[in-house]
Amino acid sequence: MLIYTLKRLLLAALVAVTVSFVTFMLLRFSGDPAIALAGADATPEEIEFVRVKYGLDRPIVIQYADWARRAFDGDFGVSPYFNQPVQNIIAGRLGVTMTLGACAMIFAICLAVPMGVLAAIRPNTWIDRIALTVSVIGQAMPSFFFGLILIIVFGVMLRMLPISGSSSWKHFILPAIALGYYATPAIMRLTRSGMLEVLASDYIRTARAKGLRAGSVLFKHSLRNAIIPVVSLLAVQFGFMLGGSLVIETIFAINGVGFLGYESIARADLPMVQAIVLLVSMFYVVLTFFSDLLNAFLDPRIRVK
Repeated sequence: MLIYTLKRLLLAALVAVTVSFVTFMLLRFSGDPAIALAGADATPEEIEFVRVKYGLDRPIVIQYADWARRAFDGDFGVSPYFNQPVQNIIAGRLGVTMTLGACAMIFAICLAVPMGVLAAIRPNTWIDRIALTVSVIGQAMPSFFFGLILIIVFGVMLRMLPISGSSSWKHFILPAIALGYYATPAIMRLTRSGMLEVLASDYIRTARAKGLRAGSVLFKHSLRNAIIPVVSLLAVQFGFMLGGSLVIETIFAINGVGFLGYESIARADLPMVQAIVLLVSMFYVVLTFFSDLLNAFLDPRIRVK
């Protein structure tokens, strides 16, 4: 297990360095950062002043090395719009986004996994068809459109839940549903296909022939093996949720990192955009790393690969 962990840790570090470099380069190649920071109406002298102030006149490799070194130390520079350290602003809003992502993931798991299990136990029945219908709707409907429907129905028409802000737990219900429902189809389909494969295997038939209880066969022997690929998917989906929170937080006026990213893009706040993109990317890397370790714990065969 130790060797497997070290290999995955080295791979995660290499991916993190590659992602940080690609992120830095893409933002640089999307346009002249000096013009974006100085403003469209800035004079050439003002643009040149900004270029020198932020070190944009240096070679691109030197810029990346300096930015990566400071980012590794937790220093992402100063936001030209807020005139505050970027890391302080993000830290103040990260808790809201993490809470929203956790609530959305809990909703997706509680909805998708039981649906996938029931659909696998009763294939080609009305239960299976309902589960597949919910999956297709979730796959086809954009999260922002679903969020607007929730606002109209539960916020405007029924007045049951608040539609903006994040001051109480009630404010997270609608955005968590809108964000989590988008991840439900993939989780449900993978759970269903994994359960169908496991339930048709020889060792499950043997367990049933030995007279083991149905609950023990279903949860201890079947679901444990079928859930292994779902664990990796959950890590990826949670990363998607953190990235997709930009849209949901904007719709529901939630003052998190996603809404901060939207504001930063609109205001051409380059240091803030760089930090947010890197942060979300690093979440993907870290979540994937821990999902690999969890899979190896659940299935010892993975460790020898």
